Amino acid sequence: MSKKQKKSIPKPAPTKRQLSKWQRQMKIRRIVIIAAVVFLAGILSWVGYGYYKDYKNDPMRQVVIEVNGVPFTMEYYVKLLDFYTRGVNFTVIQYYGNYFTDLAANDIVNAELMRQRAKDLGIEVTTGEIEVKLQEYNLPNDKVYLDMIRASLLQEKIGEYFNFQLNTTMEQTHVQVMLVESGEVADEVISRVEGGSNFTALTEEYSCNSTVEGDLGRLPRELMPNTVIAYAAFNLTPGETIHRIYDKAAIKGVGYWLIEVTGKEEDEIKARAMLLGSEAEAERVKAELVSENFSSLAEEYSQHKSKDEDGELGWLKRGKMGSTAFDKVAFNLTVNEVSEPVKDESARTTGGYWLIKVVDRGNYELGVEIRQKLIDKRFNDWLEEQSEESTIETYLDATKKQWAIIEVLARR
Repeated sequence: MSKKQKKSIPKPAPTKRQLSKWQRQMKIRRIVIIAAVVFLAGILSWVGYGYYKDYKNDPMRQVVIEVNGVPFTMEYYVKLLDFYTRGVNFTVIQYYGNYFTDLAANDIVNAELMRQRAKDLGIEVTTGEIEVKLQEYNLPNDKVYLDMIRASLLQEKIGEYFNFQLNTTMEQTHVQVMLVESGEVADEVISRVEGGSNFTALTEEYSCNSTVEGDLGRLPRELMPNTVIAYAAFNLTPGETIHRIYDKAAIKGVGYWLIEVTGKEEDEIKARAMLLGSEAEAERVKAELVSENFSSLAEEYSQHKSKDEDGELGWLKRGKMGSTAFDKVAFNLTVNEVSEPVKDESARTTGGYWLIKVVDRGNYELGVEIRQKLIDKRFNDWLEEQSEESTIETYLDATKKQWAIIEVLARR
């Protein structure tokens, strides 16, 4: 006899009261979950913002240099600055701080430019080459040192690249040069040379303290100091003739003041002045004061910034002009008296005459020194070209540089 199957008893349907209770519970649960999610998101956002804020406010993480979009942080900069100043005492670092900070910044830019552009010359440095140098110099395996070693190796290889392009011989000219302040002085020098005086010996007496003077020896066109001398050296006939060429852009280490004192008061004077490029010019301008007023002549001829103020300098105390020669005369003038031309070797003026003697010209073998100068010039020209074609951003100001110096010193 088969067992009777038990009939399943259906569960009673929930009452309206139960449904309402469950709905309330689900609603509360959803609210709690949403609140928890919102709270958690808030916590994460707050922590993230705090971290971001700390990151942005941390000087070591701030980008101080960018080269074609490649960033370099203050931490990187300080490490390099620390490396460059090792073995240098505190006083020297503080006194020459700007030199070291600028050196580090420039080397970061140049190293990155070489890394990015050397491949255009078919030049690269391998990881193995860098590792060998790291071990040789006993340096840590840090990006700063890796980059500097790579830059050093790249510079060496780029130098070899330019060296390979040089011929064994090159046209070169032997020249002697001197910069003098005026045509009158140029004529006097030429007259003395024609009378038997030695050209280069006269530079000490007549030269305007130009960085280019005397016997330059034999040089190729590329190494001539400026375009004026290069033109004369490679276009004029070699011989005993001295060529006189005016150069309005030449910078001289001398100037001549014409000073007029318009008022005096105890240890102060009220003055106006003109700074002229030569004694002869100063004498000519002073002669014009007979018929022309001081202000108009200052505006036309003066090379001092006061020319825009009609030569007016205002009230002066000793030392304010930064010229001993100026003070020695100005504070001894009577009111409304114009001085004779006052020579000032601390002034800088433009315009002068190059005296150029072409001694010899021809094809000569490149000596070791001249060859290296040509390599260096071509490398520097190439690097400058890469810089001009790049986007370089430097965010280092005086405050950040000083901060970097302090950070370096704090690590000692």
